[in-house]
Amino acid sequence: MRQGAGLLLAGASLGAAAQDATSLQLYGLVGAYGARIERSGDPQAVNQVGHGGLTTSYWGIRGSEGLGDGYKVIFALESFFQTDTGAQGRNVNDPMFSRNAYIGIEGGFGKFTVGRQTNPTYINMGMVSPFGISVAFSPLVLHSFVASYNGALVGDTVWNNAIQYATPRTNGFAGNVIYGLGEVAGSSGTANLGLHANYVKGAFTAVLSAQRFRIPVTAPLAAQKGYLAGAAYDFKVVKLHGAMVKSQAEGTLNDTLTRDVGIKIPVTAQGSVLAEFARTRRERAAVADNVRRTFSLGYDHFLSKRTDVYAIYMRDKQTGFDAGDSVALGLRHLF
Repeated sequence: MRQGAGLLLAGASLGAAAQDATSLQLYGLVGAYGARIERSGDPQAVNQVGHGGLTTSYWGIRGSEGLGDGYKVIFALESFFQTDTGAQGRNVNDPMFSRNAYIGIEGGFGKFTVGRQTNPTYINMGMVSPFGISVAFSPLVLHSFVASYNGALVGDTVWNNAIQYATPRTNGFAGNVIYGLGEVAGSSGTANLGLHANYVKGAFTAVLSAQRFRIPVTAPLAAQKGYLAGAAYDFKVVKLHGAMVKSQAEGTLNDTLTRDVGIKIPVTAQGSVLAEFARTRRERAAVADNVRRTFSLGYDHFLSKRTDVYAIYMRDKQTGFDAGDSVALGLRHLF
């Protein structure tokens, strides 16, 4: 995920060796947008000031301490917040540290972390969408995780009670496995599992994710398996993106297949045109199939290395409803 540039708050040596240095950083992102949002199936359009936009607003504190021999302890405490109201979290159900809250060990072996952690499926998804990890404007993310767009994948973009191991990147390849404990007596084998890999080298990016999510953990038949495969290639004059997401529910027919394509075209040294289209078909037992199509077209212009403005048009259409047209204008700043 795209991270904010860190502001060094404190750093001190705890010994003669350089590897024993400690650091603490404050960082984050502030974003807001004005929009007229009209989804297919909504009774009418809504004029709103939205929080986040291309990236959900957040702030965080992270730190590390060298343990010697190339090892260090790491931690991160990150909180989403709503720029429009000042409230913490993305909604009233979010905890204080809703984006990440983990501690772990990092070294030549990779990284081992424990706590609340961002779902790697969501991170991989952002690598193959021209609109990144936007839960407001990326058709791929909207169709996968956002309930108001019939999000295909069960579960959040963040997992609780998670244990994760991530490999170091080697020759472009990196992978991780994440396991979210159910913490229910007698149901230790019904928790959530994710296997992920990505390849980034030169102009080429590829991602693979597979996850099993169960809600509640005491009801294994409510489990869903989700799969993501995608790639992107930067030709300099244009960057192409493509992805597929498939979900399979256990115990009942409620399966989905999403196909997504996108492009990013630099038009100036500071600005790019973004376009993306996603189509999702949902098969349901005893109910007619539903097809949803969402298209986003935008222009993103950087005023500096850490500040950009953008304008976006979206068109959304699902089976049995009229199309909805949305427009937005936003501002984003990393710190």
